[in-house]
Amino acid sequence: MYPAIEVAAVAASALYGILRGARQNFDLVGICYIAFAVAFGGGTVRDVLLDRHPIFWIANDHLVWIAMAIAVAGAFLPKLVSKLEPLLWIPDAMGLGLFSVLGAVYALECGTGRFVAILLGVATGSFGGVIADVICNELPLVFTRSPLYATCSFFGAFAYVLLEWLGVGSSLAMGVGFCVVVALRVGAVRWDWQLPTHAVEKKPSRRGDEG
Repeated sequence: MYPAIEVAAVAASALYGILRGARQNFDLVGICYIAFAVAFGGGTVRDVLLDRHPIFWIANDHLVWIAMAIAVAGAFLPKLVSKLEPLLWIPDAMGLGLFSVLGAVYALECGTGRFVAILLGVATGSFGGVIADVICNELPLVFTRSPLYATCSFFGAFAYVLLEWLGVGSSLAMGVGFCVVVALRVGAVRWDWQLPTHAVEKKPSRRGDEG
């Protein structure tokens, strides 16, 4: 079951990556880079922190071929990509949901505590997007006042871990966790759900006062 979920997560994340790359007018190399970063970034961080070797995409090189095929297809089909670009939030939400739950699953299998598993689920789901934002020279979405992102990942991973603790079947728990992430992310984009921010008023420097 996990390999199928991993394939779906990589495919959705790679598609999100090429749509981001197309929005930035990247060439083939740029699109491949960002597709790989989104598809493998979060899972790589998870595996390094959990000391899982080899890293998931090295152990399963078919995932690399899938991401590469999607990236190359996107680079050579710009008209199709431009039509899909308004739907950017769909693969974004799906990749976030799949990787968030999968990250929590692997963390628990490695013997972490439940809260740590939730945090690793968030890292797995959201870190690829952080890398994509950095590549696109943008402040990462996770750190800005914008529709909920990492929060959706947190609650989805939390739902999975809670249901797993209550003894619910793994497949059902993962399905519920995924649906929680996607529902929250879609709602956040649709109705602009945001967390409050603490704005600090900038004071002029002493040098500015003296000048």
